[in-house]
Amino acid sequence: MNAKSPKPTASNKKKAAKRGTLPSTIKMELRLYVAGQTPKSLIALKNLKNICEEHLHGRYRLTVIDLVKTPQLAQDDQILAIPTLVRNLPQPIRKIIGDLSDTQRVLVGLNIRPQAKT
Repeated sequence: MNAKSPKPTASNKKKAAKRGTLPSTIKMELRLYVAGQTPKSLIALKNLKNICEEHLHGRYRLTVIDLVKTPQLAQDDQILAIPTLVRNLPQPIRKIIGDLSDTQRVLVGLNIRPQAKT
């Protein structure tokens, strides 16, 4: 049996925002700022993809911004160090600097509750 989840209403979205959780249909918008193909940048990207696949299950949109190619984009999010992960949505904006190897720190920083193992 294929049960469809109800569409999120404006009030449900507000309640979810207050709880700090997202309805399953809402996407998290993430930007990862890197500087070329450095080992630290590649590790950060790999770690982030693993975290997103394990804990967000396709409910995210990831944009990787290479500041070697487009350095002017660093000003938009006030990037001072790289790699830096920026969560634009949901508000408030959150930033995490480093290679994202500490999964627990990344989950806390993004306000994601770990999925229960079944």
